[in-house]
Amino acid sequence: MPKRPWNGLTVLDAYCCQGGAGLGYHLAGFRVLGVDLAGQPRYPFPFLQADAVDFIRAHGTEFDFIHASPPCQHDSDCQRIQGNDHPDLITPTRKALEATGRPWAIENVRGALPKLRGPVMLCGAAFGLETYRHRYFEAGGGLRLPQPPHPGHTAPQAKMGRPIPPGHYGQFVGNFSGVDLARRVMGVPWMNRDGIRECIPPAYTRFIGRSAAAHLTGTLREAAA
Repeated sequence: MPKRPWNGLTVLDAYCCQGGAGLGYHLAGFRVLGVDLAGQPRYPFPFLQADAVDFIRAHGTEFDFIHASPPCQHDSDCQRIQGNDHPDLITPTRKALEATGRPWAIENVRGALPKLRGPVMLCGAAFGLETYRHRYFEAGGGLRLPQPPHPGHTAPQAKMGRPIPPGHYGQFVGNFSGVDLARRVMGVPWMNRDGIRECIPPAYTRFIGRSAAAHLTGTLREAAA
């Protein structure tokens, strides 16, 4: 992982998977701890295997900021089409986060919009990435996130699961082709296909992390005044 000076703040990366979000917070200067119910041998930062909601309830107050990416299968379009049933984890996760009194962010997919409160939408094109991959972030605990401009989708998007022609943007979902390309585009060189198709591009959480750090630093200055 690229080295960054520590900003003095810590972040809990809940439902961390292979660590796309974690790298973004690392790039923003945070010390990162990942938590996931499944073992994550590819996670590039300190990691604990545990239930995310239980861990937030027990230890959330020990962190300056908490990020949570509840599994999105409940709200993904493909799972609804297939008729698969998955639990909704956004509500219990939010309740656990609110109880900590810490600033936090919940990330999820478009299908979860009815459950998210005032989220901002981040798009890869806004960060110079060759993928659109819209993700939605609800902030709480006093944190407000700015909504960056959403550039037009001028580059054509390759069809899902197909090789990506020159000049096209990749979707990198499902059983996609071009893992090496996806690693480069998303900035996650350690991930396999399973991690890439679900991950948050680190550029997104670097943006979130910088906003959170500015909020926390301002709050700490006000408390010391």
